[in-house]
Amino acid sequence: MADPLRIALAQFDFPVGDVAGNATRIAAMIGEARDEYGADIVVFPELAVSGYPPEDLLMRPRFLADCEQALRTIAEAATGIVAIVGWPESAGSVLYNSASVLGDGRIERTCRKRELPNYNVFDERRYFHVDPDGGSCVFEVKDVPVGLLVCEDLWFPKPIADTVAQGAQLVLVPNASPFERGKHAQRDAMIAAHTRATGAALAYLNLVGGQDALVFDGSSVVADGDGTVHPAAAAFTDQWLVVEYEPESRAFTPMVWMDDGDESMDALAWRAVVRGIRDYFGKNGFRRAWLGLSGGIDSSIVLAMAVEALGAENVTAVRMPSRYTASLSNDLAAEQCRELGVEMMTVPVEPAFEGLLASLGEAFAGREADVTEENLQSRARGMILMALSNKFGGLVLTTGNKSEYAVGYATIYGDMAGAYAPIKDLYKTEVYGLAKWRNTVGGAPVIPPAVIARPPTAELRANQLDQDSLPPYDVLDAILLRFVDQEQSRDEVCAAGFDAAVVDRVVQLVRRSEWKRQQAAPGPKVSRRAFGRERRYPITNGYPR
Repeated sequence: MADPLRIALAQFDFPVGDVAGNATRIAAMIGEARDEYGADIVVFPELAVSGYPPEDLLMRPRFLADCEQALRTIAEAATGIVAIVGWPESAGSVLYNSASVLGDGRIERTCRKRELPNYNVFDERRYFHVDPDGGSCVFEVKDVPVGLLVCEDLWFPKPIADTVAQGAQLVLVPNASPFERGKHAQRDAMIAAHTRATGAALAYLNLVGGQDALVFDGSSVVADGDGTVHPAAAAFTDQWLVVEYEPESRAFTPMVWMDDGDESMDALAWRAVVRGIRDYFGKNGFRRAWLGLSGGIDSSIVLAMAVEALGAENVTAVRMPSRYTASLSNDLAAEQCRELGVEMMTVPVEPAFEGLLASLGEAFAGREADVTEENLQSRARGMILMALSNKFGGLVLTTGNKSEYAVGYATIYGDMAGAYAPIKDLYKTEVYGLAKWRNTVGGAPVIPPAVIARPPTAELRANQLDQDSLPPYDVLDAILLRFVDQEQSRDEVCAAGFDAAVVDRVVQLVRRSEWKRQQAAPGPKVSRRAFGRERRYPITNGYPR
């Protein structure tokens, strides 16, 4: 009878491109897993050496050579323990997404990913190959046959079935799977089905951390051979996860495992954005954030997220009142800053606006004021924020939501100007829902209730409301969800009961705004279909539906 195995799962962040730093950490963590946790096996996420996704760094021969040398250095630390480490393996003219089994101070074997995702945010076939001679990867640890799959391999029945057919009773799966609302339930159902069908136990380790427009949630999980899926590890949290595996029962006993207290969609979406902000700033060497605070819902929720991510002392909110700004807007902005302990700066936009009107006066002579003048105010605000960040350091957070980005209700070089767009993948109705949820947890409300209650307005002309220019947000977002996220045609959306004229207008606005979105700042993906690297439509597009 085989002895129990103790397995350490390294649910940590391994930054893209930091090959030397990742290698140093991994080598030290191998020793930590062995000496502090008594682990027999330690598993690191997919492509931990290079970070995920390394994108076109994989085109650089020196980068690949550095990754290989890093793996060899890491292997020297793997004594008295078996380590599973992911890395990009260059084999002549081809490249593999690989995970190596390290032990006795050397690379014992290397397993290559069999299924390469090439959809949504993934484009692995641009870089990697599938080994035509590669098969299942099974090895023994303390007389227990252990199989190894890499991320996408788990989402297909054949790789795990082949691995179990080769004798594996325990399957380890290192992953780099980005967060997406609702994905956990789908993943857990798939894992339960695989373990029930094969009788093999499974340990699923996922990367954690923000990388540009992606946020990896961790949420690692283990499942017994009878299909029992244990509670997932806490999302967006760097932590060691240690389990004891009993070969006879093919079951896990968690030893060190912090799970989630709140796995609601709102809780996970909030934490995804906060982690995205924190890592985007930290990994790029910035601490200070600037944002325009209008007293509206979007800027208010971004301010609360930024404070949680960076600390109130590192966030400056800028009020930029104009002739159209209501006193209530200024008061609500001041109230939120006071409650959160955030520095507030007031820079009136009126002098810049008047200067632009004067400069353009001759060119605009004889023409009525229209959206052009509205956009001048927004662009003046963008210039002010960028000037402050240039002068004092830091990055500007933009405050537009997915509804606005979808239909172009945002000003290019104005309120779209900035380095990071935290809520660009949250529809307006989702922003309201998230704000209400956040005010129910963690003590006093972080977003003034009056901000949530007031009708949304851009305040770029007298008595302006968003609904003057757009359908009601519950209608707009329902249409956008179908047309953008679910890729339904115009006719399918209309068949669902929406007014055809409204649908046609929304579809046209989405199509006409593609050029704006392609110039937008990156922001964290939280939905099934995020603008940016996940939804890439041509700007010049003759397809009518």
